[in-house]
Amino acid sequence: MKIVSIVGKKNTGKTSLTVKVIEELTRRGYNVASIKHSHHSIEMDKENTDTWKHKQAGANLVVGVGSTTFFNARQEMDLNRILYLIKHMDDFDFVVIEGYKSYNYPKIITSPNVRDEYTIKEVDSFTIDEKGISELADLIEERGHDIVDTLFANNCGYNDGETIASEIRNGNLKVDDLDNVQGYLSIDGKVVGLNRFVSDYLKQSVMGVINTLNLKDYGVEDIGKIELVIPNENSPKNPIDADCEIFINNKAILINHFTRNIVSNSIKGMINALKTEDDVKLIDIEIKNIENNELVNADIALKTNGNDVEINEFTQGILKETIFATINTLKIDEEIHEIRIKVEE
Repeated sequence: MKIVSIVGKKNTGKTSLTVKVIEELTRRGYNVASIKHSHHSIEMDKENTDTWKHKQAGANLVVGVGSTTFFNARQEMDLNRILYLIKHMDDFDFVVIEGYKSYNYPKIITSPNVRDEYTIKEVDSFTIDEKGISELADLIEERGHDIVDTLFANNCGYNDGETIASEIRNGNLKVDDLDNVQGYLSIDGKVVGLNRFVSDYLKQSVMGVINTLNLKDYGVEDIGKIELVIPNENSPKNPIDADCEIFINNKAILINHFTRNIVSNSIKGMINALKTEDDVKLIDIEIKNIENNELVNADIALKTNGNDVEINEFTQGILKETIFATINTLKIDEEIHEIRIKVEE
């Protein structure tokens, strides 16, 4: 998803330029979303309509559904929160924003007095012709980028979103050069950046659990976009810093400190969900007899604090699928027949 904002002082043609840009991107076959920011109150429905009465009654969010669907929230949301929610609604190619001049997204300005480091083009919205709009759309295709905190490009030496966004705006880096991020995360309304490894790790782990479910019973034939919400009423615990060893086909593999912490925290989380013991300090999981990446006939053994733990067939399936998916994120070159993971706090 590529984001661009159109900003300028009042009466400089922001809306007319925004409309022309949306029309051109749509003509090119893109799926486009738009956001309009105003310093004044925006009402989505008229006085005395049913939805208006719902809001007057005290509803903080009103959804109207008919030939179209609209959401009318009482509070003003942060732009990044809105952009994250847009990702859930559809696979949009572009989000064109009118306003929000204080945010750090590529900007097309309609007046010189709003120019800043995020500006990629200044235009006269009243005189721009079709050729100018086409060239502007070309620039948006080239310089637009996703939510800043989700940008990663470790292969080119950049590892923070602000720097990467700046390089894209300046034409030194292309979106196609960025890491292929597999998922997006928001915690308490804040977007959390995930690099390729972490996003792939989460995706594979969640897919491992989902593969054990009877999805057809719920009308799911193929897995497309997965949306997961986890209400967490407890205060988050500090992540554990544990020793973690991984053996593939009886051979220890080297993992860095970052990967070790991710794997050990994930394994610890899965085992804590089983309620095996009050204080688990040592976990030893072994999966054997994996053939052709199939886990149905594979055997799994679990020990916590040196004691054998009996787990039912359903839980065995979840653990096998999730752990195997986790190991696949490490890009093991050989065919996997046995997996052993030891975690010690």
